[in-house]
Amino acid sequence: MSSDTVFTNARIVTRTGVLDGSLRIADGKIAAIDAGPGGGRDMEGDYLLPGLVDIHTDNLEKHLEPRPGVTWPGLAAIVAHDRQIAAAGITTVFDSLYVGFDGASSGRREALDVATGALAEAAEGRILISDHMLHLRCELGAPDVVDDLTEALGQPRVRLVSVMDHTPGQRQWRNLDHWRQFHSKRYSREELDATIHERVEAQQLHAEGNRRRIVALCRERGLPLASHDDTTPDHVLEGVGDGVRISEFPTTFEAARCAHEHGLATVMGAPNIVIGGSHSGNVAAHDLATEGLLDGLASDYVPISMIQAIFVLHRKWNVPLSEAVAMASANPAEMVGLTDRGRLEAGRRADLARVHMVGGVAVVREVWIRGERVM
Repeated sequence: MSSDTVFTNARIVTRTGVLDGSLRIADGKIAAIDAGPGGGRDMEGDYLLPGLVDIHTDNLEKHLEPRPGVTWPGLAAIVAHDRQIAAAGITTVFDSLYVGFDGASSGRREALDVATGALAEAAEGRILISDHMLHLRCELGAPDVVDDLTEALGQPRVRLVSVMDHTPGQRQWRNLDHWRQFHSKRYSREELDATIHERVEAQQLHAEGNRRRIVALCRERGLPLASHDDTTPDHVLEGVGDGVRISEFPTTFEAARCAHEHGLATVMGAPNIVIGGSHSGNVAAHDLATEGLLDGLASDYVPISMIQAIFVLHRKWNVPLSEAVAMASANPAEMVGLTDRGRLEAGRRADLARVHMVGGVAVVREVWIRGERVM
């Protein structure tokens, strides 16, 4: 925007603390932050946060397939997802799409194709609000995952790749009882037993070779690489050897601690914070945060969870608000090399979220991207 915009009487959350004052925007960037009262639009004491940076959300897939077997029109799904993301204060989002398919996940192959095409169409039509990028999540045990990834890497929005292994008995699902319980509504006991056998066999045949080839593809293209559901120090060390930068959703203290010791950033799902623990029986994210082992938050499967988790960490677990906000903005932006956003400071993109507290719940009242009000 060419003219200045000034917000005053705001609680401005910077990387180092909370400042009561005013913030000025010029030409789509933050021009100045000043303490004390000033002329401008009254924020009525609400918080001003940097726009959130979400590097892992499954929300788009939920819109593309709102129920098992139900396929929603791609462009309509993208628009609905985009509005939900923006309304949650997320101004930069990495749509996390599954790569690597078996008979039980064939719908996800279609979702990948539909999503990438619809995103391109939406961008060309200038109907997206938030800044959308792609995070490709690669299932190592899938026979065709490397071919599918190679094709998907042709999309210009790809900015992050992660390797994951959801084989029953591995990582997140090391406890087979938890895996059975999670899938019990979809499969009979006989089907569960057959699925376990099939997936274990596929993992043994394909995972190791697929991992080597995926790592090589990412190195060739200079793409940051994340690991998924590290459970043991050995998992982390394998990632370190592969050049992994981010440990997403470590399932144990031991894995998170090892990741930090070896320079990996850790990311946990914000729903884990909001509901008070892992839905699959793994380590609670707030425990990692209070031990200094949590670097970033991602919305995972609930977009609004990021803004809520920030204030849960601050109010319930005594994490300084500036640090909690950084976990959902500055830190994930740095993990993926986005140096122009994620902080409220002069020269950065004017991506902002105005947040009002009601009964202990964080409510996003307004959102700006590059200085333009979008919500």
